[in-house]
Amino acid sequence: MLMPKKIKYRKQQRGRLRGKAWRGSRLAFGDYGLKALGSGRLTSREIEAARIAITRYMKRGGKLWIRIFPDRPFTKKPAETRMGKGKGPVEGWVAAVRAGRILFEVEGLTLAEAQKALSLAAHKLCLRSTFIRRGPFDA
Repeated sequence: MLMPKKIKYRKQQRGRLRGKAWRGSRLAFGDYGLKALGSGRLTSREIEAARIAITRYMKRGGKLWIRIFPDRPFTKKPAETRMGKGKGPVEGWVAAVRAGRILFEVEGLTLAEAQKALSLAAHKLCLRSTFIRRGPFDA
């Protein structure tokens, strides 16, 4: 599972995910990608499940880039606990994703293979996403 090695503060507030992604909204490495259509938080488990789905389908052909990283901790209080008494312990890690962000990129596959691989990954995520490919004017 992905998580940071070291952080400055153990617990963080949730914050708000307003607007569209400014950075990371264009294909940078591969020929095909999976782009988020909505904003939300992806857990490290979801990212790992999507990665496994893509690599299993690709077998040994192609290369995969994961363009998001779960660097924000989320906390949870135990079940049947009364209100108050502070914030709960860190339960896991999430990546804050805005609409338009590229989540995964692949290269070295045919169009049909890339669509199928990224479609399998999209089913593992809690966000709506779409398949994109490099256009004729992209670098």
